[in-house]
Amino acid sequence: MTKPVVSMVAFHDPYESVTELIRLCDGFAGFKKEDKILIKPNIVSWDFDLPFPPFGVVTTSTVVHALVRLLKEQGFNNLVIGEGALPNVKAKDKSIYETIGYGKLAEQYGVEIVDFNKDSYAEVDYGPFKLSVAKKALEADKIINVPVLKTHNQAKVSLGIKNLKGVLHRKSKMFCHGLGEFDLLSTFPRIIEKLPVALTVIDGVYTLEKGPGHTGKAYRKNLLIASQDPFACDLVGAEVLGYKGEDVPYLKDFAERSGHSLNLNDIDIKGEDLDKHREFVDYDWEWTEANTGPLGFEKRGIKGLAIRKYDNSLCTGCSVQYNPMLILMMSAYKGEPFPNVELVSGKAQEASADFDNTILFGKCACDLNKNNPHIKHAIAIKGCPPDLKHFEEALQAEGIEVDYDEYIKYRHYIYNRYQGKPEFDLRHWTV
Repeated sequence: MTKPVVSMVAFHDPYESVTELIRLCDGFAGFKKEDKILIKPNIVSWDFDLPFPPFGVVTTSTVVHALVRLLKEQGFNNLVIGEGALPNVKAKDKSIYETIGYGKLAEQYGVEIVDFNKDSYAEVDYGPFKLSVAKKALEADKIINVPVLKTHNQAKVSLGIKNLKGVLHRKSKMFCHGLGEFDLLSTFPRIIEKLPVALTVIDGVYTLEKGPGHTGKAYRKNLLIASQDPFACDLVGAEVLGYKGEDVPYLKDFAERSGHSLNLNDIDIKGEDLDKHREFVDYDWEWTEANTGPLGFEKRGIKGLAIRKYDNSLCTGCSVQYNPMLILMMSAYKGEPFPNVELVSGKAQEASADFDNTILFGKCACDLNKNNPHIKHAIAIKGCPPDLKHFEEALQAEGIEVDYDEYIKYRHYIYNRYQGKPEFDLRHWTV
């Protein structure tokens, strides 16, 4: 049996590196000149109000640009770039697609730019469940998937298979953060089954620790990985991040269902030496053994507060607001214990009877606990996702003096840790 080929190339000049990457894995084999080709980058989120470091979070525009240029030079003219980022990634008269240069790709190469959030969806039957999938993804003859090389605090790694969650309608994305057989790790790996993914290009110009959002810590990696076999590509990507396939639940499950091998010896890796680039990148935040909050809270001596650790039912929208929520809660600590407060989130966490005040963070937690007899006093933050200013106002009304300005300072801190370091170059998100 022929081994799947995965190519690995050191990143230097974007066009030359991408060209060599595609050559080594024969990435365009089987493509026809008349094919409708959808390029699916990874654009989780953006922020037009506060500093936002995209390093290891958003697919670099330089890699997408090089890929588009190479496709056009080889005669592929029916190109679409599509993504369904969080719906709040826009400002008045501006979109993230313009900000990261995709408008110029449309002008220079005639590429169609599609925001899935504003386009049409079709219901697709996956057997145990149905999902609403972007029609542009279903209509494509070939999909080129361009994820980022990063870890994920719920899935361990976020690579090609995980990146396809972006083709789903918002409600289907939320469904994928379900319970039991509809757990995140059981749902998102199925999305690829109905999609014509012909090539995966993992953008490892940067990599991200404790992703998938910008609150994680980014590193310059200078590595590109590609394959026509999406599972083999993800398996190699996971190994680069320091994770064996059998230790990543969704990869292990995918291999069992599809008959793929988790053994790297069954993959033909061309180009760079994997061992040279393998380096463990942590994926999760440390919590106390008693599940009362981040370990950092305990080290600071914070008492009277229990924040239950997020689980897989916490959707992306709430996940993006989760770390900011922690910063706001930390800002309220002035040396005195909190007034016996518990905070729960997601679709599974039920409030316990040991607390005088219960913060229900997000619509799902509010709905689940609306008739919970254990709750003595509820502080309901009902948004989907919750609004941080509303969070501040609601807690201040209860005498818990959270300070939104501390979150602003935190955002500047995150951004500033990359400032002045030449290896972190925002020009990678320009065309």
